[in-house]
Amino acid sequence: MRRLNTTPAFAMPIVLITIFFVMTIIAVVSSYASANYKIASDESYLANARLTADAGIDTSINELNVDPNWTGTGGEVTLLDTSHMRTTYESQLLDGAGDNEKILAVVARTYAPSTATEPKVERRYELDLRAVTSGTSASSVVSGVGGLLMNNNSKITGGDVVVNGEVEMNNQSQIGTQFNAVNVRIAHHSCPKPADENYPELCGSSDGEPISMQNNARIYADVKANNQVDDNNMFDPGLTANSGVDPIDLPVYDRTQHDGATEYSPSSSTIDCPNNGSTTWPADIKITGDVDLGNSCELTLMGDVWITGNFSTGNNGEIYVSDTLGTESPVIMVDGNNGFTLSNNGEVIPNSSDSGIELYSFWSDSGCGADCTELTGQALKNSLNRVTINLGNNGEAPNSAFIAQWSRVRVSNNGELGAVAGQSIELSNQAVINFSSSVPGSDNLTTTWVKRGFIRVYD
Repeated sequence: MRRLNTTPAFAMPIVLITIFFVMTIIAVVSSYASANYKIASDESYLANARLTADAGIDTSINELNVDPNWTGTGGEVTLLDTSHMRTTYESQLLDGAGDNEKILAVVARTYAPSTATEPKVERRYELDLRAVTSGTSASSVVSGVGGLLMNNNSKITGGDVVVNGEVEMNNQSQIGTQFNAVNVRIAHHSCPKPADENYPELCGSSDGEPISMQNNARIYADVKANNQVDDNNMFDPGLTANSGVDPIDLPVYDRTQHDGATEYSPSSSTIDCPNNGSTTWPADIKITGDVDLGNSCELTLMGDVWITGNFSTGNNGEIYVSDTLGTESPVIMVDGNNGFTLSNNGEVIPNSSDSGIELYSFWSDSGCGADCTELTGQALKNSLNRVTINLGNNGEAPNSAFIAQWSRVRVSNNGELGAVAGQSIELSNQAVINFSSSVPGSDNLTTTWVKRGFIRVYD
């Protein structure tokens, strides 16, 4: 007897529809998987191009510092070569705006597969390079007995460091780089503790070591430091001597040469500069009182200036050195207890001869105020923490030198500076400083090229 088909007639369409939806889902999932794989591959090509560009930049700067006549790679240099991918970089050195400036052009490429002749990804960058000088004497950073304090990723990437007192480095702060080792000299003349009438004098071995480094701080330098034994996190070559370092004198400026200068009030039309205004200060003048320039003021200096009070540039203020001064840097002498403030995108702009300014602050927390000619003992100790030069918030002053005779220089969140000197110096808040000058009177013998900044170039 023949068995009857008991499957309902509508079951077959349901099965077919189900199969269709399953196949559609599989196709969609496969498409997404393929798209995601392509995105991941493209990201891998991009990441490798960026890493190759970084390597090409660092290697090119190192080549230039080894060979001053180096002009570029002359073609593509292979960094990575596997069966499925190849990365290359190509560097070319171009002339900059001045003798101490160059432009480094770097092109990074990723090829996939490695045998491909057209790159999957290409990235172009241009970097501004500036020459800095260093030697074995006083240089871009000179600190007196109050020492050098570095915090929060602050870095000194060019120029030598000389400290009469002690050095404290924290939170990934750094002196020198792997490609630009400098010279560090620490005299350890910051005793007795507490200070008495004999302060400052050379510390003994029982007074501890002059260099303290915490939280991944590093030094790439030839380090000579009295009483220093611990050489952890010091490289290229690191600690080479723990005695024989003599203290140096901070630069001295003769205040009497301003005697008889023409006097102005800060409110004078010649001196005052309102918001978005401009003014030109004559040479050899004395301003009696505090000077607060307006926001976005443009000030041009024709020569030396003596300010008996404090001096602030205002937001986005610009100080220009006149081309008529040639290679002579004008001197600004500031006597106020708060000294000089350059912040919030303020700039000191060198003239066409690359001459910046020399700014001296003279205030001390002692009976002689700004008129001290010598300071020792407790009177000097009291003045070390007084900030009289404050450089912060993207202020820039290439080729300029800032000297606090008895007090502290504070640098934070800053761009390029020339050189700083003070009885104490504080660098903080990611101040990455490419020094482009030297403290007056220093002896610099070696030229090193360092990065000022870079941009990506779009075709």
